[in-house]
Amino acid sequence: MDTRSILLVGVGGQGTILAGKILSAGLVEAGYDVKVSEIHGMSQRGGSVSTQIRFGKKVHSPVVGRGQADILVAFETMEALRYLEFLKPEGKVVVNNYQIPSAPILMGKAHYPQGIMETLKEKANTSVIEAAEIAQELGNMKVMNMVLLGALVKAMNLTDIDWEKVITASVREEFVDINIKAFNRGMEEFVLAEA
Repeated sequence: MDTRSILLVGVGGQGTILAGKILSAGLVEAGYDVKVSEIHGMSQRGGSVSTQIRFGKKVHSPVVGRGQADILVAFETMEALRYLEFLKPEGKVVVNNYQIPSAPILMGKAHYPQGIMETLKEKANTSVIEAAEIAQELGNMKVMNMVLLGALVKAMNLTDIDWEKVITASVREEFVDINIKAFNRGMEEFVLAEA
């Protein structure tokens, strides 16, 4: 199998890093060589965060260059646009329909860009996931990341890995059930988004 490249992008506090850690742990358990690179841009203050994950038989570098990602999973709408140039021409975008205004927007010095979803759909094979809605239904906004992880696993056909076991080992005991529920809902939501 060739090396595959995944780019997870979002805003600080969205659980992008945790989703990347769970994904990596599952891939390692499945016997892949996995390399990870994380970039935290002022992540505590709502800055841009990205996790690059590459996996395959033998992976030499963790870095996903421009035009190299097989899949881009954006936890926040504007971040999808920001990282779109990293996607392969035939790559896939999974985007959370969720906006977090940046500091300049909150201070009135900039506007949140309009028409992002249309632009994404024009430029790439895009699936929109209502992760915030699902997380709210489940009663905890913090599980948006697991909804998106579930969608990613389904999109990349990595469903033969025991994700429940990996999630159980990765989150605090009292949050295991809700995280697994969110993950499963994300897989279902991806199928619905593709239909």
